[in-house]
Amino acid sequence: MRRLALTTTALITLAACGGESDTASSSSNTVTEPDATSAPVSTAPAATTPPQTEPPAIDPPATDPPITDPPVTEPAAAEPAPAEFTTVAALVAADRPVNLSHAGGDQAAPHSTMFAFRKGVAAGADALEMDVQLTGDGVLIVQHDDTVDKTTNTTGPVGDLTLKEIQVLDNAHWFSPQCWPCQDRPAEEYIYRGIRTGDVPAPSGYAADDFRVETFRSIAESFPDHVLDVEIKGSFPDAIPVVEALAAEIAALDLTDRVIVVSFDDQLLDAFHELAPDVALSPGLTRLTDWFLNGAEIEPYFTVFQVPPFQGDIEVVNADTVQRVHDEGRVVWVWPDDASTQENADFYSVLLGYGVDGIITGRPAAMVDAVTG
Repeated sequence: MRRLALTTTALITLAACGGESDTASSSSNTVTEPDATSAPVSTAPAATTPPQTEPPAIDPPATDPPITDPPVTEPAAAEPAPAEFTTVAALVAADRPVNLSHAGGDQAAPHSTMFAFRKGVAAGADALEMDVQLTGDGVLIVQHDDTVDKTTNTTGPVGDLTLKEIQVLDNAHWFSPQCWPCQDRPAEEYIYRGIRTGDVPAPSGYAADDFRVETFRSIAESFPDHVLDVEIKGSFPDAIPVVEALAAEIAALDLTDRVIVVSFDDQLLDAFHELAPDVALSPGLTRLTDWFLNGAEIEPYFTVFQVPPFQGDIEVVNADTVQRVHDEGRVVWVWPDDASTQENADFYSVLLGYGVDGIITGRPAAMVDAVTG
């Protein structure tokens, strides 16, 4: 087996899905929540009974007649199809490579929106990967960065916003199918911009709310059959409130069998394991580094290794390392970390050739092509 000359610095992104490799500039625009519309109420006087002897005089109306038709709204999106694998155990034991949508499939639809998760499932995703953070008023949301700068029409820390304030924002403002995340593209490339704020109609089957920041609970309840691969953002001890909130939500929603939790920070994972010992875990940076470099043992409840294909010039995933993980009775899920070269069916096929058990994909449809092609 080819020896991996890895260093702790070189492995700094091995532990969990670290998100996009590109950076994007910020926008300082602000928005207000669009008012809900309703059908106008007629204020015309009540009609009177005309005399029987001669017809009543007809005066032209002083104003245009009121509109009585109800407002047109976008229909609700269709319910997602049931998942093939409804528990982590079933997903880990799958007899084929599994397709996990990264933030819903962030190279094909706006990161972490309900729209993206629904599109990802429709494209063939078996499970849903997501990141969680807390709002300023303590609500667990599906959010990658600790600011709203990369995806929305304003800037600022997530922790400074209440749920109501963050859900007003346009979470598709900076999505471009040609380059994500990029904030220097022509305006027409941001094809979903303005749907959340009511300035642009939603696609058929969707509504403005499908382009907002979502809560963890709303995603879990909207996809009751799908496994959730959840990354805790932040570091110990600052992110302990996130750990506690996630453990509480998993218990309240009875999600123990269909959630797997990951973090870069092993101390956060240890704290989470104390609160939710029956929830499956993926190891963090410290454990993975010691495993790669020194052959250290990792606790059996870490059932899935989630790693990137490369770290710099170092090949992290190859047939030898995949076999090493399999020999320990675990599985390997790979998260591509270079959208320009890795988020395509050809590269997914290379990873599948190494024997990986799943790919956390920015393009779930391309993963289907890689598996079936």
